[in-house]
Amino acid sequence: MIEPVDREFLSALCLARAGLRLDADKSYLIESRLGPVARREGYVSPEAFIGALREGADERLTWAAVEAMALPESEFFRDRAVFHHVVEVMLPAMVKARRDQPVRVWCNACGTGQEVYSLAMLLADAPGLAGQVELYASDLSERCLEKAQAGIYSQFEVQRGLPARMLVRHFEKRGESFQLSPRIRQMLRWRRVNLMDDLSPFGQFDLVLCRSLLGQLAPDALAHVQGQLKRALTPGGRLVLGLKDPTGDLAPVAAAPGVFALAA
Repeated sequence: MIEPVDREFLSALCLARAGLRLDADKSYLIESRLGPVARREGYVSPEAFIGALREGADERLTWAAVEAMALPESEFFRDRAVFHHVVEVMLPAMVKARRDQPVRVWCNACGTGQEVYSLAMLLADAPGLAGQVELYASDLSERCLEKAQAGIYSQFEVQRGLPARMLVRHFEKRGESFQLSPRIRQMLRWRRVNLMDDLSPFGQFDLVLCRSLLGQLAPDALAHVQGQLKRALTPGGRLVLGLKDPTGDLAPVAAAPGVFALAA
């Protein structure tokens, strides 16, 4: 079992690097997430891996530990009404307002890609939106991004929220797994992003999705990331959060589940 002092060390590391609020008392959660990373990196146990981190292991190993603790829960079409509102109401209005300029959409904390691919599939099937929307996706974890870019999902993963008609239309069978078609994968531009860093080089976006991340952040980090997301919005832009995420001073958009605007 990981000793309390080691759990506290890991908690402090996650807070310093990514603003994550890691409950050091949840020994099982820490061991279950850190164990696979320790084995992958050649350590006999999570305790040995944390020992290496304490002794100043290289940055790659440090981030491997932090990313494991930030591992998101990802599935297709989670809160389905949110996606349909975005594609059927919000994006058509934005495309009309932007006229000849593409609408920029950023899905951050995208995990292994199911959420942003859900949006991409709806866009691909929406008359008048194909080619009018630029999709960007980011995550803290390099390993999550690698899986997302490959677009390969197990039977279990596609059964979590993916309609059968979309599986048939947009996926190809790959042995026991399924891979998204090149058409859908090529709609995305990917980048590793730590939301604690300066985001100004990425410019602004008409629509930003950051779902089910804010509740994992420590208070100071939460305030910082909320400020970052606000600054990433164009005037009149919209922010889509998880239905249980803290919203701060954001103003909910009427009849739009999980959608917020900057408070007036």
